[in-house]
Amino acid sequence: MSGPHADALRVLGDWRPADPQQDALRHAFLTLLDARADACLRACEPGHVTASAVLLDAAGENVLLTLHPRVGMWLQLGGHCEPADTSLAGAALREATEESGVDGLVVEPEPVHLDVHPITCSLGKPTRHFDVRFIVRAPEGAEPARSDESLDLRWWPLDALPEGSDIGPLMAAARARR
Repeated sequence: MSGPHADALRVLGDWRPADPQQDALRHAFLTLLDARADACLRACEPGHVTASAVLLDAAGENVLLTLHPRVGMWLQLGGHCEPADTSLAGAALREATEESGVDGLVVEPEPVHLDVHPITCSLGKPTRHFDVRFIVRAPEGAEPARSDESLDLRWWPLDALPEGSDIGPLMAAARARR
């Protein structure tokens, strides 16, 4: 095993979240990774590991969210691991750069939050995303540009997130790491 799969085993094996629920999820992720060599590939139908970015502005006061076209909610940036990715943090950084149009982003190597959610993604079948989320920081004065993967893209103050968004626990974890 190499690339994101080997990196996920190492990163999640070493990470010790303070929250017991996050630690329980960490063990579930490790079980999936131990059971499936394809766990980081979108072709893994039972569910697959994805990488997301909590993209904070230079001051750490705002988060860049995308209005996701399939889900219809404001979400963090991120998505599937690609064959060229060598790490989960690298996949999160790649996704953040592609979806934000911002160069010079910096990713923190340790996860900030885990989430498992049902979704019908590019497989066209119901599956689950085992999402590993990382803090990514934008350079001073970063001006995002919406990609085709988004209906809208904007900065939101950490203390005034959009209604209908379910990223509250993720933002609480991000606030703790500002």
